[in-house]
Amino acid sequence: MSFADLHRPGEVPFLLPNAWDVPSALAFADAGFPAVGTTSFGVAATAGHPDGGRASREATAVLVRALAGVPVYVSADVEDGYADDAEQVAEYVAGLGADGVNIEDSTGGRLIDPAAHAAKITAVKRRSPDVFVNARVDTYWLGQDADLAPTLARAQRYVRAGADGVFVPGATDPADLAALAEAVPLPLNVLVVPGLTLSGLARLGVRRVSTGSLPYRAAVRAATLAATNVRDGGPLPDAAAYPVLQKRLTDYEAVAGRGRSGPTGVA
Repeated sequence: MSFADLHRPGEVPFLLPNAWDVPSALAFADAGFPAVGTTSFGVAATAGHPDGGRASREATAVLVRALAGVPVYVSADVEDGYADDAEQVAEYVAGLGADGVNIEDSTGGRLIDPAAHAAKITAVKRRSPDVFVNARVDTYWLGQDADLAPTLARAQRYVRAGADGVFVPGATDPADLAALAEAVPLPLNVLVVPGLTLSGLARLGVRRVSTGSLPYRAAVRAATLAATNVRDGGPLPDAAAYPVLQKRLTDYEAVAGRGRSGPTGVA
């Protein structure tokens, strides 16, 4: 099985949890997920930076390399590719060693020319043909040209450029999702949609669902609640056992740096 194979149609879409560091990735792997994505928000925030602005470039590369010995496929959230030049984006992706990447068609909170984004996709696929390129369309996410027609026009441009999947974060209306899935001849990826189950999304044609920054944001809230409950006399929250986390890290350290049996260590 390859990373691309995980996107096959089924009763539920392929669910990709997004990690921000090694322990979160190990937890997802231990929970049975066959693949883990990174989250640019979580990675940037961990280093004290806001999302966007290409602040997560080096930290993302470090995290992907650190996950080389973990037996899961790894997909990297690389924002806009961290460069305007298509060949620079392709060079960065080629050096990651990831099985997939998300590349968004916006920079600094504004949509870019779809031709420029298409050029990045083409350059990445030329340099790294085995990397699954998930072309992110930020129309709905940014509230810019947030209608079906311009979103489809961008998505179809990226299909022609060689993308392997299309990611439309912020699209939540079932009619829009169904129309996107029908018109785009590639796996459609969305974020978790409140009120829609995975099986419901599958019936609309969605093939992949990403958690995005949700686990990171939930972890920050849980950590804050743990501290405030201790301070205020509230109930102690459920938490992973120290020995469990310690063993994961001990096992990880024992195999880290040995390389992968395939692109990700997945046989």
